[in-house]
Amino acid sequence: MTDYPRLAEMGVLHPQQIAYFSVNSLEYTDHLRIFYERPKGSLLPTSRTYKFPRVQKKLESDAAVKGAEVVMESNPALREAIAELESLLGVKESKDDLAATMVKELRQLEEDVAIRTDCIKNLVEKMRTL
Repeated sequence: MTDYPRLAEMGVLHPQQIAYFSVNSLEYTDHLRIFYERPKGSLLPTSRTYKFPRVQKKLESDAAVKGAEVVMESNPALREAIAELESLLGVKESKDDLAATMVKELRQLEEDVAIRTDCIKNLVEKMRTL
């Protein structure tokens, strides 16, 4: 089972290669465009576009004369796909943040070890001269 069922249903086979996405609306259709980070020499597309028709929803109004108001809202499948994409990109971002933090901590540790090593060498030299 996949962690991203809506994306799998849409045919997204490599969710780990998703770089970012955008959503645009034209008339009664929402367009979701997913951009990928592909390896050099890959024949796969760098982006794909998916179309989602807007859904009509009737809202009951207070005025009896008007009747029900028709409102266009985004497709539930689009909302699910966007939620999965945001989750996926959030996980990627947190991994990148974690990796950057680990590299920073490692550099700081290397500096600390170098300083302590120099200090111990100086102490050894002082002992030799005594």
